[in-house]
Amino acid sequence: MSLLRRCSISIGLLAWGALCAFSLVYAGDQPASGDTLEIEITKKGLGKQVVISQGTKEWFMLIDVTPENSVVVRQEKDRDQYLLDESETHDRPMTQGEVDAAIADYINSVKTRVQSR
Repeated sequence: MSLLRRCSISIGLLAWGALCAFSLVYAGDQPASGDTLEIEITKKGLGKQVVISQGTKEWFMLIDVTPENSVVVRQEKDRDQYLLDESETHDRPMTQGEVDAAIADYINSVKTRVQSR
């Protein structure tokens, strides 16, 4: 294998590793209250986790994917009081596309609820 090919494979693996370990934090759209939503998405094994916060409120979703099944956990809390704490188990592993779509839908639903207040 040529040196150029080995270097490009190594760079690709490094980029992939950095992407897997990357945690994204950004300010979302401005909600009605004027406070920004902070959204952090983290890759967790084959699944993902998202934490959305605004002031004292926090929304959390974890999708844990194993070869046998998928578990989706959703929580919402204000200060230390949980307003929502639910989970669901799917009998099959979710695909990466399904995980990404579920995370995007969750983020959009939180943004919509915050902006409608």
